[in-house]
Amino acid sequence: MTQAAAWLGVAPDHLLGLAALPYASYSAAHHAEEFRVGVAIGDSVLDLTTACDRLLPGRAHLFSSGTLDQFLAAGDGAWAQVRAEVTRWLSADEYRPAIEDLIQPAAAVQLGMPFVVADYVDFYASEHHVANVGRIFRPDGEPLTPNWKHLPIGYHGRAGTVVLSGTEIRRPCGQSRPPGADLPVFGAARQLDFEAELGFVVGAHSHLGEPVPVERFAEHVFGVCLVNDWSARDIQRWESAPLGPFVGKSFATTMSPWILPLAALEHARIRPPSREAKQVGYLVEMADWGLDIDFEVRLNGHVIAQPPYATMYWSPAQMLAHMTGTGAALRSGDLFASGTVSGPAREQSGCLIELAWNGKEPVLLPDGSTRSWLHDGDEVTISATAPGPDGVRIGLGAAIGCILPAVPTPPEARY
Repeated sequence: MTQAAAWLGVAPDHLLGLAALPYASYSAAHHAEEFRVGVAIGDSVLDLTTACDRLLPGRAHLFSSGTLDQFLAAGDGAWAQVRAEVTRWLSADEYRPAIEDLIQPAAAVQLGMPFVVADYVDFYASEHHVANVGRIFRPDGEPLTPNWKHLPIGYHGRAGTVVLSGTEIRRPCGQSRPPGADLPVFGAARQLDFEAELGFVVGAHSHLGEPVPVERFAEHVFGVCLVNDWSARDIQRWESAPLGPFVGKSFATTMSPWILPLAALEHARIRPPSREAKQVGYLVEMADWGLDIDFEVRLNGHVIAQPPYATMYWSPAQMLAHMTGTGAALRSGDLFASGTVSGPAREQSGCLIELAWNGKEPVLLPDGSTRSWLHDGDEVTISATAPGPDGVRIGLGAAIGCILPAVPTPPEARY
């Protein structure tokens, strides 16, 4: 495996070594009002906006805005060329004079939204998660609905409330009906939850009326990020009859700031789990787009779950094919997420509704406290790693959010 140039001081097994090279938008002290596109290399950031001005002027315009917007829209040819050039610059000593002054510690930069989120769609792709939720709410019935193994189920979220990791999350207020009550009430959500998910960032657009087949997945999807689909379960439960999630989820969705190119996950690709139900033709895929990614969820610094993405039933290529199967167009900057990542064991569950079994079996923390649902002041950190070349692992960064108290509800808003 090619390694970073020695002068960079990046350990061969660093999670953000040469095999990763994720992109972000950032500002630094010497240009605090100006955002640039950066590439992570070890514990440092390369100023890609300026590096392209010097070494790849034909692509420099793609990074002049300081975000990934133009780069995403440029398509897979541009993505491959830029990644190859950046790899060459960071692995060959001959480029040191040209880029050394463009590298600064990651701790010294301020990260921003890497791209403008055009649309946001969230799927429900983990059989273990769906079955657990089914057992909780339909203990005497089938855990899966009849359609679930025939199509990737999802819902349209709110792009305008996708926020960057580190943004504090205000506990939402909404309408719910407490157990045993005849009427609903309006107030702060009592059953606030997180959901550990993998997000997929669309680059190249498609045209209205033209579905995107599974085999063209990598032509349209640039990379991945981590997503926390915050969920107010009591609000969601009351509103989800007969339609699906709405304000119980749309108040905030956290995404990680570093976008890892799909090309970096070549060694993480695996065959998805066996599917017993016959797939409708447009969902049949020949390539393997299962992904061997290990998640870790920390609550106030303590590991409470380790969900495995490898167990996901529906692949991202199938999600994309279904999302566009009617001819719905993709836009550059679209974000779609996998839904909660959960495995077969309780400690592999990617949300509290499973970990605490809807509040019946609270999670015990090292300080002796327990959690059925998130408390004000709780901080949730979702991170993940994936296999890279020659046995190294690559990192996907982190999606972090801390819960703020709800805004007090005025009396006239209540029953």
